Amino acid sequence: MSESSETMRIVAIIGARPQFIKAAAVSRAIRAHNAEGGRPIQEVLVHTGQHYDYGMSQVFFDELDIPQPDYNLGIGSLPHGAQTGRMLERIEGVLQKEAPDWVLVYGDTNSTLAGALAAAKLHIPVAHVEAGLRSFNRRMPEEVNRVLTDHISDLLLAPTETAVANLQREGLPPERIHQVGDVMYDAALYHAAQAEERSDILQRLALTPRSYVLATVHRAENTDDAGRLTAIFEALCVVAEETPVVLPLHPRTRGALARAGLLETVEQHCRVIDPVGYLDMILLEKNARVIATDSGGVQKEAYFYSVPCVTLREETEWVETVEAGWNVLVGADKGDLIRSVQHARRSVDVAQRSIYGDGNASRHCVHRLLG
Repeated sequence: MSESSETMRIVAIIGARPQFIKAAAVSRAIRAHNAEGGRPIQEVLVHTGQHYDYGMSQVFFDELDIPQPDYNLGIGSLPHGAQTGRMLERIEGVLQKEAPDWVLVYGDTNSTLAGALAAAKLHIPVAHVEAGLRSFNRRMPEEVNRVLTDHISDLLLAPTETAVANLQREGLPPERIHQVGDVMYDAALYHAAQAEERSDILQRLALTPRSYVLATVHRAENTDDAGRLTAIFEALCVVAEETPVVLPLHPRTRGALARAGLLETVEQHCRVIDPVGYLDMILLEKNARVIATDSGGVQKEAYFYSVPCVTLREETEWVETVEAGWNVLVGADKGDLIRSVQHARRSVDVAQRSIYGDGNASRHCVHRLLG
């Protein structure tokens, strides 16, 4: 490691839209730290290209004031093994050139695992933001990525007490584990006011607050299984007969619906739109009557904004949202999904967000990196 008087060099690996949001919060904390003095930090940003089109990638850099990546590896969509392998090869070259003090990885994507593996093989310390999350479903590629990344990381930056307990149960050294809070909560707090000022998505879509259901579907377990895909979207079409369903459609899901012969029917019943930027998404989330999603990040944001959430999975890594009564798991059961969405009620703002930290998780992450 560098001497304390020298600049600390961090290579941050990102590739998917949730990571762009998390990285924006941490990059902002790094800039604040450098402005305050002390040991300077240089952040080198590596974009793997896992999400690569404007709607899934560049719009986030434009909106969230994320520094443009120093490297864009341009890997794109591939099967899991091929994608992870190519990322590993390309990231290794970057790390050999940059020789950082830390490699910083976020969340649970193939970019996360590839970055952690490349660093570990080069004996470069790895810090994992959002460590300790577990769905306990190893059929999910994200779960495999989480577990492997945690077990090769040197610094485990956990968002909640539950995450810390998961890491402890797996026998990871306690000196590596630090509960810092959730950087997504930081982002939600920081960008909520911006969204109110800068987004006109409700006007553009002619939506009235509390009058629509917001739905997002993108996980492989739902898009790649014809039975689950059909059940979920048939249910959403039924819901849409009573309440408008706004559906920002992920490219993977659009392709799956087209292959299954369902796309035209879904477009007839639901308000299908292209993926939206983060500020537009915040406003859609805050003003929805109910959110139906298979996204971990959207589940949490529903909780942050006190909006009832119906999760299209049998389990969640964000168990606190279920325990608090703001989230219900329905999997791909058509009847349960319809009933849960129709009967969900938006209550007064009583969500106990403090379980996700004090809104300064990003600063706590930077503090731990500095030792």
